[in-house]
Amino acid sequence: MEQKPLLEVRNLCTEFKTEEEVIKAVDDVSFTLHKGQTIGIVGESGSGKSVTALSVMRLIQSPPGRVSAGEMMFHSRSKGVIDLLKLNDRDMRSLRGNEIAMIFQEPMTSLNPVFTCGDQVMEAIMLHQKVNKKVAKEKTVDLFKLVELPRPESIFDTYPHQISGGQKQRVMIAMAMSCNPSILIADEPTTALDVTVQKTILDLMRDLQQKEEMGILFITHDLGVIAELADNVVVMYKGKIVEQGNVWDIFANPQHPYTKGLLACRPPLNKRLHWLPTVSDFMQTDAEGKMTESSKSVSEVTDKLIITSKEREKRHLDLYSQAPLLQVKNLKTYFPITKGIFGKVTEFVKAVDDVSFDVYPGETLGLVGESGCGKTTLGRTVLRLVEPTSGEIIYNGINVNKLNGKGMRNIRKNVQIIFQDPYSSLNPRITIGEAIIEPMQVHGILENDKARKARVIELLERVNMSESHYYRYPHEFSGGQRQRICIARALALQPQFIICDESVSALDVSVQAQVLNLLNELRDEFGFTYIFISHDLSVVKFMSDRMLVMNKGKIEEMGDSDQIYSNPQTEYTKKLIGAIPKGELDDIQTSLNKKKVLV
Repeated sequence: MEQKPLLEVRNLCTEFKTEEEVIKAVDDVSFTLHKGQTIGIVGESGSGKSVTALSVMRLIQSPPGRVSAGEMMFHSRSKGVIDLLKLNDRDMRSLRGNEIAMIFQEPMTSLNPVFTCGDQVMEAIMLHQKVNKKVAKEKTVDLFKLVELPRPESIFDTYPHQISGGQKQRVMIAMAMSCNPSILIADEPTTALDVTVQKTILDLMRDLQQKEEMGILFITHDLGVIAELADNVVVMYKGKIVEQGNVWDIFANPQHPYTKGLLACRPPLNKRLHWLPTVSDFMQTDAEGKMTESSKSVSEVTDKLIITSKEREKRHLDLYSQAPLLQVKNLKTYFPITKGIFGKVTEFVKAVDDVSFDVYPGETLGLVGESGCGKTTLGRTVLRLVEPTSGEIIYNGINVNKLNGKGMRNIRKNVQIIFQDPYSSLNPRITIGEAIIEPMQVHGILENDKARKARVIELLERVNMSESHYYRYPHEFSGGQRQRICIARALALQPQFIICDESVSALDVSVQAQVLNLLNELRDEFGFTYIFISHDLSVVKFMSDRMLVMNKGKIEEMGDSDQIYSNPQTEYTKKLIGAIPKGELDDIQTSLNKKKVLV
C-alpha cells in the first residue's frame, strides 16, 4: 500500500543573525513524513533538531531568526495541500495546536504559571473544537486519566508549580493530543518521565497514531526510544542531515562516523564501563570543520573500558570501610492537603515516609523511582530546602535539623544541588558568567572578582563550553547547554557533596556521556560524593555504587546497583527495569513485527 505524505520539507534553511555573524541553524534539510509514520530526529545539543521543529510550527522569533529558504508542503485535512511558509499568521494559528501540535522540551516554561493545568488544556479544546466549558472540562479530565496523571480531578485545579516535572510534562502531552492532530511534533516529550510512564506514553502515542493515521516527528536524545518507536531516523549534525534511513539500517549498519558515535554513547546495561565512549572516539573535526573517521569499531573502544568484578570489589571495600558522610534516619516529609474556606487540613501527602540510609565519602548513591515517588523531595529535604516533618539528617557529624540560617549556609557551601529544570533555576536577567560567579562572591571564594572570573571560565571549559559563553544570557542556549551551566555553577563552590536531581535528563546522549564522565572524573579527582537522582535506570546503573529504589515515599529496595539490575527482589523494581527501552536489534525487530501485524 502506497504511503500518503503528510509533510514534505524541502531544502529548509533557518538562520539567526547575531552581532558578529549569521548562523545557519538548519542548513538545507529535506525529509518527508507520511501518514501513520514516525520519524525520529537525533543529534547533539545545538544540532538544529529543535529549530527544525520550531520552523515547521512557524514559531521562529523574528528577529533574530528567520526561515531563509525552502518549502514545507502540508497535506491539511481542511485546507488541502499548502506551503506552511506562505500562510498568513491567522491561517497558521488555525492549524497550530489543531492539525499540527507540539510537545515542547521544557514544560515549566511552556505552561502559564497563573492558570491552572486544567484551564490551559481546556483553552485549546474550546478554541479548536468549539465546545462549551462543561464538555471541555470532561475531555480534559479524560485526557489526564489517559496520560496517567494521579488524582486527575485534583490536578485539574492545580497550578504548574505544585506538581512534579514529570507531571508537568504529562499535562503538556495531554494538551498536544487534545485535538487529535494530523502531525504531532514531540520535542523530548519523555525526557522528564520515568521509564514506566514513558512506556505508557509511547504506547498511547502508537495507539493514537494507528487510530488517526497521525504522523509523528519525534525529537529525542534517547536512542533506545527511537529504536522502539521510529520507522525512519534522521541524524543531524551542525544543522545538516548527515544520515537518514529506516530504523533497522541505522542501528544495524550505521554509515556515518557521527551516527556510530551516538550509538556507542548510550550507557550499556549488560556491562559496567570505566567511562562512556563519546562521539570524539569515532570522529574528529579539524579547524575547517572537516570530519575524519576513526578506524576503531564500537567493540574495540568499549572492550578496553570494562570494569572487572575484582576492581569493583576493591572499590567497595575501600568505600564501605569508612564512616558515613551523610546519615538519614527515619526521615519523614509530609505535605498537608487543605479543604474548605477555613483551610482545614484533611489529609497529608507522604512524600518521604520513614526513610533511612547512609552515604559514604566518595560514593555515588543512585536514587530511582517513578515520578511523584518522593526522590526529588528527599534530595531537597537533605538540604532543608524543604523542611522535614520528623527524623534526623546528620552530615559530617552535624545534625542538620538543628542548624540556624548561618549554619545552613555553611552546610550548603559544602552540599550543592543541580536542579532538574535548568531554565527555571537560572536568572534570565543576568549572564551565565554572573550566575556562576554570584555564589562565589556570597561565600567569599577566592580573593577578588578577577580570580573568580578566571575560575568561572575554567569551569565552563570543563563542562565543554567556551569563554565566549560567559557574557551570554540563559535564553541564548539550548536545554543541554543550560544544564551544563548549572553543573558549572554547582562546582564553583568546590563542594564535598553534590545532589544531582535529574542533572542529565535534558541532555542528548552524546553530551550526557561527556557530563557523566566529567562527574566521575571530578569524583575521582576531588573525592566528591553524590546522590544521583534519575528516572533513567541505565544512567543510574552506570553512575552508582549502590541504588535506592523509592515507591510512594518509601524505600522499596536498596543494594548494589549491578545486583539490583540483574536480580531485582520486588515486583515494583522488576516493572521499572522491564520498562527500560534498550534499543537492541532484537527489540527493533519485535517492534517492526508488531507494526506489520497492525498494518
